[in-house]
Amino acid sequence: MSAELGAEVGLDLAYRIQQRQVREWESRGDVVRGHKVGLASRAMQRQLGVSQPDFGHLTASMFHAEHQPIPVDRYLQPRIEPEVAFVLGAPLTGPGVTVADAVRAVEFVLPALEIVDSRIVDWRIGIFDTVADNASSGGVVLGSRPVRLDQVDLRLAGCTLHINGELAVTGAGGAVLGSPLASLVWLANTVGPLGVTLEPGHVVLPGSMTRAFPIAAGDTIVTRIAGVGDVTAVLAGEDPR
Repeated sequence: MSAELGAEVGLDLAYRIQQRQVREWESRGDVVRGHKVGLASRAMQRQLGVSQPDFGHLTASMFHAEHQPIPVDRYLQPRIEPEVAFVLGAPLTGPGVTVADAVRAVEFVLPALEIVDSRIVDWRIGIFDTVADNASSGGVVLGSRPVRLDQVDLRLAGCTLHINGELAVTGAGGAVLGSPLASLVWLANTVGPLGVTLEPGHVVLPGSMTRAFPIAAGDTIVTRIAGVGDVTAVLAGEDPR
């Protein structure tokens, strides 16, 4: 579906499609463990030709252990993004959530790699497509060293992304709506009117610090975020290159 048709139909329909898909996953035994904000950086918006963020759900089956081989055959055309991950210690219910509310609700942050994927051929997507496709959610790998918010300035935190030992890109937290915390606030205030609360223990991915990079079987991806730490994702199989 084109971006123009998506705008005409309305994002409310796209989100209803997303929610129906998530309910189907839940009926099969999967569990919602958090949310993600997509398209939060200018780099990602330019890459996909959209002009606003969106959100999706993170389910238990999407989480992968660091350093453990991730089955590639569960993905169609995966790409990787470096992010910080918020782990909530208190609920956030919008509308009306402020940055101060968000700071109080965050228990700690972790470095994260998000695998995004799309059912749309060659990623030729508009905002309607990616919303309906659960904001292109695919998988999540979390680091293991928690850091409190008062120990890091996420706006200024720089990151590097290495793929198979080669530096692919650098970025910073300020690329994510000015601050990843601003993205968390946006999410809480966006899902609140839909009757959704961001729950304690849930993981929130606020958006990529860089553009997304294609990945394939055999790849090893490492991101390092200043003040937060590093995390490694390993894709199962032989490197086809």
